[in-house]
Amino acid sequence: LLAIYSIVAVCFALPGFLRNMWRVSLVGLLAMTVAMALFAKMMVMVDQEAIELRLGLGFVRKRYLLKDITAVREVENPWYYGWGIRYTPRGWLYAVSGLTAVELQLQNGTTVRIGTDDAHGLCQALERMLAIKANSDETFMVSERS
Repeated sequence: LLAIYSIVAVCFALPGFLRNMWRVSLVGLLAMTVAMALFAKMMVMVDQEAIELRLGLGFVRKRYLLKDITAVREVENPWYYGWGIRYTPRGWLYAVSGLTAVELQLQNGTTVRIGTDDAHGLCQALERMLAIKANSDETFMVSERS
C-alpha cells in the first residue's frame, strides 16, 4: 500500500495529473483488489497428518506435519506484529485479523504462530490430533500449553 500511495503522490506533482488520474485510480484499485483476494481470510484445517493454512482464495498455502510439532500453546501477539505473513522475533506469523494465535514449536527449532479468532479451539484440536499421533507413535512428545 505504501507503494500505491507513493505513486499517487508522485502523480500529483506531475503536470497533466488530471489527464492520467483514471489510470492511477485503476492501478490502485486493481492492486488493492488482488491483495484483498489473496489475504483477506485464512482457513486453518487440522487432520491426522498435518495442519494446513490457506489464505484468501487458496493460492497461498502452508502445511506443517503433526510429526514435526513438539509443542502447542495459546498466545497473544503484540499489536506491532501486525497482520499478514511475516517473520517476527518469535518466528513466522500467519495472521489476517486479531491478536490471538496458536504457537507451534517444530522439531527443527522453528516457531510458527497462526492467528485465529478461536485460539482455544484450535489448540484443543491440535492437542487431540497430537495425542492420537502419540498413541500410534511412542517416540512422539505430547504437546504442552502454558
